[in-house]
Amino acid sequence: MEEKRNDVFSVFLSLGSNLGDKEKNIKIAYNKIEKEIGEIKSSSAFFYSSPVGFTSDNYFVNSACEVLSEMSIYKLFAITQGVEKEIGRVEKSLRNEYSDRIIDIDIIMAGNMIIDTPELTIPHPRFHEREFVLIPLSEIAPNVVHPILKMSIRELKEEFYRKFY
Repeated sequence: MEEKRNDVFSVFLSLGSNLGDKEKNIKIAYNKIEKEIGEIKSSSAFFYSSPVGFTSDNYFVNSACEVLSEMSIYKLFAITQGVEKEIGRVEKSLRNEYSDRIIDIDIIMAGNMIIDTPELTIPHPRFHEREFVLIPLSEIAPNVVHPILKMSIRELKEEFYRKFY
């Protein structure tokens, strides 16, 4: 049964594209997100990165946004999956084998929610290990605190750099 939320909460999404007109793909996704999910309160600049977890000649364009929503997180997740398909994403990564994609939309955090189901894990379990998420997210939400790790996005980014650079 679909739950109806009564409160507005912030959802942080990470978007990436490495096929076609990458910037345009993300802009199209932002437009659909605003129409179908809620007001985009802020969005980051584009961040350009190499693929992580697979080899490709195609660089990624990444961005993050904060969306205000009051719908159930499961409905929101279904909408992000639908937006990916509408833009042209054929399939999600299987068995953690990544590949090129026209668009990828991940829910990074949603309010203080902690969800761990086979279909959905919030906060995203690896975002604090991914520069292509941390840089855009720290631009728009440096003081937002990870509900499990109890560190701000700024602190997570600083720890990432200490660990990997």
